[in-house]
Amino acid sequence: MNFIERIKERARENKKTIVLPESMDRRVLEAAQTIIKEDIANIILIGREEEINNLSRGLDLTNVTIINPYTSDLTEELVSYLYELRKEKGMTLEEAERLLKEDYMYYACMLVKTKRADGVVSGACHSTSNTLRPALQIIKTKPGVKLVSAFFLMVVPNCNYGENGTFIFADSGLEQNPDSEKLAAIAASSAESFKLLVEKEPIVAMLSHSTMGSAKHSDVDKVIEATRIAKEQYPEYKIDGELQLDAAIVPEIGKSKAPNSEVAGCANVLVFPDLDAGNIGYKLVQRLAKAEAYGPVCQGIASPVNDLSRGCSSSDIVGVVAITAVQAQNN
Repeated sequence: MNFIERIKERARENKKTIVLPESMDRRVLEAAQTIIKEDIANIILIGREEEINNLSRGLDLTNVTIINPYTSDLTEELVSYLYELRKEKGMTLEEAERLLKEDYMYYACMLVKTKRADGVVSGACHSTSNTLRPALQIIKTKPGVKLVSAFFLMVVPNCNYGENGTFIFADSGLEQNPDSEKLAAIAASSAESFKLLVEKEPIVAMLSHSTMGSAKHSDVDKVIEATRIAKEQYPEYKIDGELQLDAAIVPEIGKSKAPNSEVAGCANVLVFPDLDAGNIGYKLVQRLAKAEAYGPVCQGIASPVNDLSRGCSSSDIVGVVAITAVQAQNN
């Protein structure tokens, strides 16, 4: 059984309710049909019934729940609650009502906040900031978590590296230029996510253009310091660096370049030094190696809220919903 089929199987064992606020995108409606058909999760779509019905012609959304913010009995309650949550930030009742009726992501987050749903998946036709801003304002971060970060779950066909071709690439979607403290926190969160989703031991490489002092630069120093912090603060995980990509995942090169490292040559969690490297890296692997790329999956939010690449397919959305459901089980 491959990775995503196993994730779907786990999602079915304890079905969760996931909100898809982007009912204006046909790919989302196609994904909703598949999710219901495969019994992966319960689905709530936010939107106007007539618009959804027009866009979903040829699809069967019989068992999908549709909530229209303009007509739902829930809206008045959610407006009052959102106002209470944000009034100290200057929000008025009128603004709360406008946001919930016009920005479906806010409505979705309020459904999670009031425990009417377990998670949200968005981003097929909206930016990352449009997806995460409401989540951070309403659902907020997990207690004790230092920052919210994002990763891609990569499944590379015909690959013996990582966990039989399965990797986490982080941060590949959110944190622009993390300092050493943030890189260390990303490493720990990514290790935890790998353990939860892949059900194998995480082996974390802190990536650089240098391996164990082979190059001197302030960018390298950042990764060296991040590795020191991560090892000190998260001793329960195997974390090492700085490592070049080949030294991190290819056993022979790892032994040659970093013979004393228990991570070199074995890594399945790859922590990139910045968003440029992470984003370029995952897209190279996705397009050239024809890898499955699920994400950006967020970590550190109190309830799972996950972003999508705007180039995603309906099957990508199904996969991210299944991942979100498994994250929700862990809550």
